[in-house]
Amino acid sequence: MSRSDRILVAAGGGAIVLALAAISMLLLPVEGETEGAADTAGIVFSSPTPSVSSAMPASSGGGIIVVDVEGAVVQPGIREMDAGSRVADAIAAAGGYAADADLDATVTSINLAQALGDGEQIVVPRVGGAAAPGSAPANTDGESATGSGNGALVNLNTATPEELEALPGIGAVTVQKIVAARQEQPFTSLEDALQRGVIHRGQLEDIQELATAG
Repeated sequence: MSRSDRILVAAGGGAIVLALAAISMLLLPVEGETEGAADTAGIVFSSPTPSVSSAMPASSGGGIIVVDVEGAVVQPGIREMDAGSRVADAIAAAGGYAADADLDATVTSINLAQALGDGEQIVVPRVGGAAAPGSAPANTDGESATGSGNGALVNLNTATPEELEALPGIGAVTVQKIVAARQEQPFTSLEDALQRGVIHRGQLEDIQELATAG
């Protein structure tokens, strides 16, 4: 190869090197941008998610019972109460004490903290009123209040509905239960009436000194 040819080859090689260098300079920013884009692509942007409360309103438990509030209250009559309510709650549901209520007699004759039973009757005494609930009604023909000759005790098997309803804690609903049950089978005792579901324990305690059966 002649000298002139070698010069041309060297010049051509230098041009190629310069061209490659220029291309490399052009590619460097692109690669940097690509790396930045790759880094950004690896990041997951999350937005806050509103929390949703799963709490539900508390449901009221228990059932409904029916009681009869009579006597010296503002609005006497039948009341529907939540199971587990107390005598004081029933009086409040009836509007509270009337102006002629005998409060002294009330606190001595009525247990305001007693749990109510279905069909129970509460009678708030009046000032100068009749005898306290549970006392046997007077009988002008000389017979006992029970009509069965068993002293002053009210016999669940023979007493009239009025005599039964005069017992403390015994309302119209319970009277209906007593009458229906004794027609099917007479009671052998007050405990028998309890076991048959005609009266509940609180009613039994209220009438055990005033009533009998059998």
